[in-house]
Amino acid sequence: MAGPVMQQPSYLLANLKADWTTKPLLQRCQELVKVINDYPAKELHLIFPWLVESIFGSLDGVIAGWNLRFLLSRTNEYGIIMEFLEPNGPMMKLVYKLQAEEYKYEMPINYLPGPVKASIQEGVLPDSPLFHNKLQFPMSGLLTLSMSLNPFEYYMFNFASSLLAPKTYLSTNGTPTDNAYFVLVDTYLKYFLPTEGNVPPSPFSDTRGTVSPPAPRSPSVPFVGYGAHSTSLLKRHISHQPSVNADPAAQEIWRSETLLQVFVELWLHHYSLEMYQKLQSPQVKLALLQYRLSMSSMLCQPPAPPGPGSRHTYQEPFSPTEEHVLVVRLLVKHLHAFSNSLKPEQISSSPSTHSHASPLEEFKRVVVQRFVQQKLYIFLQHCFGHWPLDASFRAVLETWLSYIQPWRYTGEKNQPADGQIRSVPDKWASFVQENLLMYTKLFQGFLNRAVRTDLVIPKNAQMVFRVAKVFSQPNLADMIQKAEQLFLEPELLHHRQHRVFLTPSHGGSFLSSRQPVTTDAVFKVKSHVYSLEGQDCQYKQMFGNELRGTVLKLVQIIAQARQTAKRISDHSAEVAANNSFMSWFGMGSSELNNSLGGSALDDMGGECIKKTHEFLDKALDSLCQIFRLNAGQLTQVMANVASTEDDMGSKQIPDCILGENGPILTDTGRMQIINGLRRFDIEYHGDPELQPIRSFENAFLVRVLYQVSSFINNRFGDHMAALCSRPDFLGCVGRHYLTSAPVSRRSPTTRRSLERHTRPRLSLRGLGSYRTLLSALLLYLLAALFAFGPLSSTALILVVGLIYELLTHLLGQKLKSQ
Repeated sequence: MAGPVMQQPSYLLANLKADWTTKPLLQRCQELVKVINDYPAKELHLIFPWLVESIFGSLDGVIAGWNLRFLLSRTNEYGIIMEFLEPNGPMMKLVYKLQAEEYKYEMPINYLPGPVKASIQEGVLPDSPLFHNKLQFPMSGLLTLSMSLNPFEYYMFNFASSLLAPKTYLSTNGTPTDNAYFVLVDTYLKYFLPTEGNVPPSPFSDTRGTVSPPAPRSPSVPFVGYGAHSTSLLKRHISHQPSVNADPAAQEIWRSETLLQVFVELWLHHYSLEMYQKLQSPQVKLALLQYRLSMSSMLCQPPAPPGPGSRHTYQEPFSPTEEHVLVVRLLVKHLHAFSNSLKPEQISSSPSTHSHASPLEEFKRVVVQRFVQQKLYIFLQHCFGHWPLDASFRAVLETWLSYIQPWRYTGEKNQPADGQIRSVPDKWASFVQENLLMYTKLFQGFLNRAVRTDLVIPKNAQMVFRVAKVFSQPNLADMIQKAEQLFLEPELLHHRQHRVFLTPSHGGSFLSSRQPVTTDAVFKVKSHVYSLEGQDCQYKQMFGNELRGTVLKLVQIIAQARQTAKRISDHSAEVAANNSFMSWFGMGSSELNNSLGGSALDDMGGECIKKTHEFLDKALDSLCQIFRLNAGQLTQVMANVASTEDDMGSKQIPDCILGENGPILTDTGRMQIINGLRRFDIEYHGDPELQPIRSFENAFLVRVLYQVSSFINNRFGDHMAALCSRPDFLGCVGRHYLTSAPVSRRSPTTRRSLERHTRPRLSLRGLGSYRTLLSALLLYLLAALFAFGPLSSTALILVVGLIYELLTHLLGQKLKSQ
């Protein structure tokens, strides 16, 4: 029975709210367990919405709840909360207790994913059975619509929505997979979608087996829907069973179906405005997802016309987090394991025996293709196109690779004894055909990202290696190529005359008696592609000439990244050698000290460069296997890269134009920097005396010496200029000691810096270096051993230093003249 609209005040709820902020968590949970066991459902019904919000937080993110996403296993509260929320725990017992009384709870559609909310507000009912017969229509109109959910649905909606709630509090240190929320998702999946046995029955199950259907929706708002309304997977199956009580599993599978539909609709039903507009097109409406092949379905009703939705109502910007993607990957991995746990006799049995299979076995047979494929494809396609070009894309990448490798989750542990990569069994050819776009279209999306990514970074190189390794598995490329050939074959006319596309939203049943299905693989592949991309899609072959050219471009970029990594490695080795102990005496290279890019090279250690080389080399080998690139093509690409490197030189700057305030990169220059082809040798072009104080300098001495040198330069600047202008020997000495070093031309300079006149001046900044101070101290100690006093030691050091610098300058000038 439905809860009353005007509820009486609950003293139990008031007491719980008063104790919620004062008592510790353990005591609160103990009192809640006692309340759940002792109080009747009528009282528990009033506290249930508040309790769910207090645990999972409010849907708008204002109330944090128990912060399950940031509760790590090492905390004291972790065990208490996990015990309270586990599938057999007190909270789920409360859900089942209310479920038996058929209470209902409202949830506003404003907190549904953007596409679902937009379609409902336009009068188009979403295709998922989860939303059918649950909408409540207020008198104020569609903008305040809400859904009427049973306790289990309400609990799971709030649990799934807490993953998408905005973060209004600080997170603790820990991995995204080491928190209570991630573990709870895994626990719920293993309990309600078991790979072994059946779903355990609820303690309050009754002979009715299913939740009573809600009241029919009001006819005041004419919902068109994506197609004819489909019933629940369970109800459709039970209608074919001779007796409900004969199969106890049929009374419990509704929870598995509800759990999966809630997770899929809330976690995957997100995409951009462009994708929403595409899905609203008539072409996609006519081929909306998941074609069902059947030879004896000619009497089914024709598809309903597409809805009148507008293309400008959905404006939700969707940007999934890394944590969101990792939870989706967990869902994908478990669904593969759940589907692959289907009994071998059920897989190989004839279609006539499928009607006698248990509901759970039928659910396993269709769960991936019918529930997940379309929304996951759109979700991944959006992530491929909008995710930043950095290493955090690894989460999206692994989710994609997990989906396209269902053979990894069969539970088989046998590996080839010789250590070679295991071949993909032929039985997975049908999966590849039914998911062709997951392999080809998303691979093309990854290529577009890879050619714009800095592959010198080890984590980026590793992602290219991972994709190449997966697609180079023996027999997989042949399966994909065969599926593409099937799609490109012309379809005979009589095939269309004897086939009717059936989807769950077009009157097809997920778990109805399976009809004899056609074995026409051509029609199967075409149905898959048209259902996801529309009838007018322009398919680009993965093994066609256009994509092959992109692969060769990636191979060239990989080769260029290897060259860049080698240069960085050589430079790092040179810098490491120069930064030895002897460099304190002025014998090391000062290039690193004068360059602002030195720290970046230090971060790219030799071990990271070694990993980059290893990943890129293996990726090249795998790409050659996948696309059958011969040694001649690879050698030619390598030769072109080597010749390009020799021609441009390692110090050539990126392509740019000189503007009023300095160099401006062109599009070509940006690509060269991103891919590591060219770079600026960044140096300081301002006043050398005003450079930032370095770590090897004494800040106090640098500032004092700058004031002293500035006073001398201002006082005797004209005399210095006159001395340096003399053509004799004194002028040569003055120009050596007083004129600043020439400005480097390896990086473009601004017009202002080119026009600036460098006047002769005295620079004392070198005396503030710790290296200079240490050298002077050692020289003073050495002079003290020979009985020299402080003044005589200072004079001796100055004379020897001036003579040394003068001889070095004269020898250098002589060598240049020769």
